[in-house]
Amino acid sequence: MALKVVNETRGSVLGEQVDLADWWWPRLRGLIGHGPLEEGQGLLMVPCRGVHMYGMRYPIDVAFMDEEREVVALYRGLAPGARSKWHGEARFALELPEGTLGSTGTLLGDHLSWSEAA
Repeated sequence: MALKVVNETRGSVLGEQVDLADWWWPRLRGLIGHGPLEEGQGLLMVPCRGVHMYGMRYPIDVAFMDEEREVVALYRGLAPGARSKWHGEARFALELPEGTLGSTGTLLGDHLSWSEAA
């Protein structure tokens, strides 16, 4: 199921073809083995409090949200081989093409929402 993810605070669309990873195997695999994300694509992982970039070949942007879908941490251009910190308050992680967080103006404290894409 593809999702549309919107930054309600900024009125911007972060992705219109975001895949949902809501069980252990898709969360474990993440984007490993996936080619670079195109504009509008992404991966929403739930639950997720931290990500790694082991086995990745390209940088991505990552936003972590709490239970209320408020952004609690941002990573712009997380590089291959790197990892995020562990965010105990996080419930969701949204992986996006590098540059998406900047181009949409997404900041800490913003509220995101998602629904099934049309």
